[in-house]
Amino acid sequence: MSKPIIAIVGRPNVGKSTLFNALVGSRISIVKDIPGVTRDRIYADITWLNYQFTMIDTGGIEPESKDLMLSHMREQAMLAIDTADLILFLTDIRQGLVDADFQVASMLRKSQKPVVLVVNKVDHFEKQQADIYEFYNLGIGEPFPISAAGKQGIGDMLDAVIERIHPESFEEEEDGRSRIAVIGKPNVGKSSIINRLLGENRVIVSEIAGTTRDAIDTAVNYEGKEYIFTDTAGLRRKSKVKEDLEHYSVVRTITAVERSDIAVLVIDAAENITEQDAKIAGIAHEQGKGMIIAVNKWDMIEKNDKTMYEFRNKILNTLSFMPYAEMIFLSAKTGQRLSKLFDLINVVVENHSLRIATGVLNEILMEAVAMQQPPSDKGKRLKVFYITQVSVKPPTFVIFVNNKKLMHFSYTRYLENKIREAFGFQGTPLKFIIREKKDA
Repeated sequence: MSKPIIAIVGRPNVGKSTLFNALVGSRISIVKDIPGVTRDRIYADITWLNYQFTMIDTGGIEPESKDLMLSHMREQAMLAIDTADLILFLTDIRQGLVDADFQVASMLRKSQKPVVLVVNKVDHFEKQQADIYEFYNLGIGEPFPISAAGKQGIGDMLDAVIERIHPESFEEEEDGRSRIAVIGKPNVGKSSIINRLLGENRVIVSEIAGTTRDAIDTAVNYEGKEYIFTDTAGLRRKSKVKEDLEHYSVVRTITAVERSDIAVLVIDAAENITEQDAKIAGIAHEQGKGMIIAVNKWDMIEKNDKTMYEFRNKILNTLSFMPYAEMIFLSAKTGQRLSKLFDLINVVVENHSLRIATGVLNEILMEAVAMQQPPSDKGKRLKVFYITQVSVKPPTFVIFVNNKKLMHFSYTRYLENKIREAFGFQGTPLKFIIREKKDA
């Protein structure tokens, strides 16, 4: 069975994102004292006492609000409740019980999902005991007092979560789905591409740059195979990151890339490739992710027989540090070549996980050394003894030599090119670790 899903729900500004971050151990959710900051669901896997489950942070529920964004957040929270195996219902002891808490409690009872009632912002457990008892009036069960900011009481709360979900539901199952982070500058069409692939408006699409503030996971099924696409906030130049929320979007995009297998960098064909595109691509390159460059809005470009060739060369020049990246020219608006995107993803995912037998690798190595003699310095020549692949995602190789200082980066690049000539590895970076063989 898959990992149980736990959704944190409650009114706006009761500390849901603070609790989520405390559980995950890193700042994934936006935390800000402005109701309505967490606008979409955010997911993360957490572990407690060797049990693993997926936590969902949600926007605050305003049961009767007619505000458009609050209504959207309510819909997102209800979707999370429908998805979840258990609900953490978060309330605020400082504000006390309010009508909206009773309305949320009524919604949760109708869902018929197990609920753990949590009273947040309890800084002095003994002094505030009477105030904690007040929350029994919700009829949800025993209230668990915590301080999310101070990380107090969280252990007892998680013990209650474990008790309310059958232990057999925690059997770990490897998720074989490919994870793809869709990255790029604001308003280049990232959300539009995912919506076109999905066939519905799952992700907010707007002409206003920066609409997607959170990284949103979306499952897309194509020809019987499921993929997880993560739509990310567009990354502006740092000089334009004036708002705190924008800063968190940058951090979260980096986290989304880290969690992915490969990244799809979306470029606006009308704008051509920019230095900012290169910086965003560098995030995926540094983290060793497979890479696809998707040039969107290709339908808007006036073309001749050289247009694609010239555009491709500009991209290769700007992204000279990642010549391995695959490239596709498409249109989210018309659907042009979108189906071919899946073919490229499959190729890159396979190459990102490709493992080469040690014997075959060393045949390529010996042939390469024979063709081009290793460098020397001050009369001492580099000797290359052996190569082996130690991991995948990205494919990582260890090369044993007599002296690491003699292994110039240009010779490492030469060996990389020979390995790519033999095995392809399109779309994926290769990592090389140089070690000295002491008994040489």
